[in-house]
Amino acid sequence: MKFGETFMEYLHGDQGRFLNKCSHVEYKRLKKVLKLCRNCQDLQNSSKEQQNNGDNEGPMLSCQCQSCSLCDQMFFSELMREASDVSGCFNSRVRHLLHLHIAKGMQRYALGLCHCFKNNQQSMVEEGRMLMEYVTMNAIAIRKILKKYDKCSFNEKTHLHLMRLESIHCSVNGKNFKSKLRAERIELLQSPWLIELGAFYLNFNGLQDGEFSVSCDLNASEPVIKLMLLNSIKLDCSLTCAICLETVFNPYALSCGHLFCKSCACSAASVMLFQGLKAASSDAKCPVCREAHVYARSVHMLELDLLLKTRCKESWKGRMMNERAEMVKQTREFWDLQTKLAIGF
Repeated sequence: MKFGETFMEYLHGDQGRFLNKCSHVEYKRLKKVLKLCRNCQDLQNSSKEQQNNGDNEGPMLSCQCQSCSLCDQMFFSELMREASDVSGCFNSRVRHLLHLHIAKGMQRYALGLCHCFKNNQQSMVEEGRMLMEYVTMNAIAIRKILKKYDKCSFNEKTHLHLMRLESIHCSVNGKNFKSKLRAERIELLQSPWLIELGAFYLNFNGLQDGEFSVSCDLNASEPVIKLMLLNSIKLDCSLTCAICLETVFNPYALSCGHLFCKSCACSAASVMLFQGLKAASSDAKCPVCREAHVYARSVHMLELDLLLKTRCKESWKGRMMNERAEMVKQTREFWDLQTKLAIGF
C-alpha cells in the first residue's frame, strides 16, 4: 500500500477523537501542489523545445510558476507551518501526560479530573503509544513529501546524484528547510519530549507491541535509550553528559536538544544550582553547538531522572548527595558575599 493511502487510513482510523485535537501534515494537498508545479515545468520544457526548433507557428507555451515559485514559496512555507503545528501539539500533549504521571497529591488529583478521570496506568500508556505513533507518522509524511519534491523538481540524472549525496532538495528555500527546522527546534524526531516518552514507557517496564519497542542500556560505555518506531525507524538517544562525560544526572535538555546534568549546565551558563537554568544570561551558549538563547526554554527530564533513579540506585543516591552538598556550599558563599556587600566590607 502506498504511504499516501496508509497515512489517510491512519487519519481516519481509531484515533479519530485523539487526532481531531491535533494538527497533521496535509500530505494529500501538498502532493497536489507538486503535481501542479510539475505540469508547469512540462509546459516550460515544451516552450524551450519550440524555441530551439524555431517553431513559431503555434502559440508559445509559458510556465506560470516562474522558476518554481510555487514550490519555493508556498510549498515550503506551508510545510514549515504544518511541522511547527505538529511539533507544538506533540510537545504540549506529552508534557501534560508526563506531568500527570509525575505529579503527586492534590496536584495529581486535579490533573486527573482535567483528564476526564482517565488517570489510570493503562490509559496513560495507551495515550503515550498514540503520541509516539502520531509524531512518527507525521515525520514520515514530511520525509516522503520531500522525496516527491525532489522527483518533481529535478530530472532523473540529477535526482539520482542527489540521492547518492543523501541530499533532500536543491532549491534556494529547499536548502534552508532542514536548517530552519533545526533553528526553530521543530524536527519531530529530535524532540527531547520523545526521549521523555521513551523513559516513560521504560518506567512502566517497557513497551514491546510489535510496532514499537523501547529499551535502554545504562551499563554500556555510552548509555543510550533505543527507540524502534514505525517504518523501522531507529533512534539511539545518548544519555552521556557532554561536559562530565558520565551518565546524565538530574538531566536537562536545552532548547537546541543537547542533554546535560543540571550541575554541568549551570556551570557552563555561569549560574548557581539554586538559581537554576532559567536564570542564565540570554547570551549564554550551549557547550556543544555554541548556540545562544537555549537555556530559557530548557526541559527538565523528570521521567528520565526517575528511570535513572530506579535502575541506578546506588550511583544516583551518591550523586544526589554530592549535588545537594554543592548547592549548600554555593548558597552559603552567595549569601556570605551578599552580606559583605550589604555591610560595606
